[in-house]
Amino acid sequence: MSTAKLRFGLIGAGAIAQSYVQAFESSDIAQLVGIADVDLPRAQSLAERLGCQSFSSYEELLNGFEIEAAIICTPPITHLEVSRYLLERKIHVLCEKPLSVNSASAKLMLEAAKQAGVILTMASKFRYVEDVIHAKQIVSSGILGEIVLFENAFTGRVDMSKRWNSQPQISGGGVLIDNGTHSVDIMRYFLGTLAEIQVVEGKRIQGLEVEDTVQIFVKSASGVRGNIDLSWSINKELDSYIRIYGSQGTISVGWKESKYRQASSPDWIVFGKGYNKVQAFRSQIENFTKAIRGEESLIITAEDGLASVEAIESAYAAMMQTSWTPISRKMYGLQSNEAASVVVG
Repeated sequence: MSTAKLRFGLIGAGAIAQSYVQAFESSDIAQLVGIADVDLPRAQSLAERLGCQSFSSYEELLNGFEIEAAIICTPPITHLEVSRYLLERKIHVLCEKPLSVNSASAKLMLEAAKQAGVILTMASKFRYVEDVIHAKQIVSSGILGEIVLFENAFTGRVDMSKRWNSQPQISGGGVLIDNGTHSVDIMRYFLGTLAEIQVVEGKRIQGLEVEDTVQIFVKSASGVRGNIDLSWSINKELDSYIRIYGSQGTISVGWKESKYRQASSPDWIVFGKGYNKVQAFRSQIENFTKAIRGEESLIITAEDGLASVEAIESAYAAMMQTSWTPISRKMYGLQSNEAASVVVG
């Protein structure tokens, strides 16, 4: 087992990059040596925190440093271009979600990694949350019986009017591709292959070009149904972000506490302390590092990333095709125009 820290570059110094910097601060096996961003002052500000160097482009970073791996935190529309540049130079790549804006470009990324003989994978922080991993073990143990329903909700009031995430030419869509990528990846983790999907868009509140509220209905290949709520415009005020209902019990994975209850017992059993962002990001970096060194398997593979892209691509197609059935206006066997003449009282 190597004792030297693996040398990383970070491409993009936006909001999500802050979490990676925090994770590197507490990692014993990975080291961030350079940060690149087209906004050089932003890269410099972040680099100062770790005492590493900053660059105005990923090309400049690679010319100035010898790195073994890189994390891509740029907008989704750039993921194909940036990843291929890195992969062709034998740099292992951890790419922020979504892996890409469509399955065609995602497949090109996978092919580039295969040709170069290096690792490519998608970042999906919730898969590394200790409570989520523990919940999967509980579900797999069978103590909750046969799984019937999976529920996930990522909702919160966030002003997206000035953020690139709501610009489809940069992000690939709205809340569906942004938060929904996490959702379908988590659902696949618990339920396996997803077979069918239906999506209903909610009322657009923020006047964006893209959807800001959606509901997703999924069926797994094994017949389990899943519901997902996503929104930038409402907050459902839930303590949990995952609820799984089995024939013999229920499990709840929460922001501050995770617990389960078997149908045979009136008591909830607490098994986790909730969502720890720094722990999740650090575990993600360290799993990637150990996979590069051949010390353990990737928790999320490039194929998992592609499957998430394909699910979201299908979700957008479903959202465009969703139709509503008019509610009949018959009343007590009368047609609507006859019912209008009925007097009550």
